[in-house]
Amino acid sequence: MMFSNADLQRIVAGEVDLAFRVWRRPMHTVGGRQRTRAGVIGFTSVEPVPASGITEQDAARAGRTLDELERFLARKEGTVYRIGLQFLGEDERVTLRQRDRLTRDELDDLAEQLAAMDRRSTRGPWTRQFLELIEARPAELAETIGASIGWERTPFKATVRRLKELGLTESLPTGYRLSPRGMAVLESLRTHEPGRIGRN
Repeated sequence: MMFSNADLQRIVAGEVDLAFRVWRRPMHTVGGRQRTRAGVIGFTSVEPVPASGITEQDAARAGRTLDELERFLARKEGTVYRIGLQFLGEDERVTLRQRDRLTRDELDDLAEQLAAMDRRSTRGPWTRQFLELIEARPAELAETIGASIGWERTPFKATVRRLKELGLTESLPTGYRLSPRGMAVLESLRTHEPGRIGRN
């Protein structure tokens, strides 16, 4: 789901706890989560409703007047869904990527996770190469970096996202950079035997 900055601010503040969308099929499920610019939003309910049954109070809880909401929903064809929203807190990856004081066990575990990604790849080992590319070329277009190693933009970005899930990279308005955690892991990869990070 797309949210405006204003809506995200109101969700975080607890002023908005509903959204209405027109979908051909449900795009979210109860208990699901979505990362946004403001943090993580949880979905507490997802149910089809008749547009005629939406009240002024419902619209207010969605941050709109009833007229505004009706015009918004009339733009698309499909089923109207009423979605309950809850702010769950900051994206855990933001906190994770600042943690660069890692124990030997933590470094060893991260090294094994990266090695497992390399083993599963049909294109051969890539994790260290990607970390070093992002270190050397921060804030550069993903398309440009990917092209330099023969990767198209979409698969390159999807692959970098796997490093981001581990807290090793962070997105910039253009391109990426290594997080403090990512820099610590890359340094360990360079100074220890692969698969044996943190062990002498």
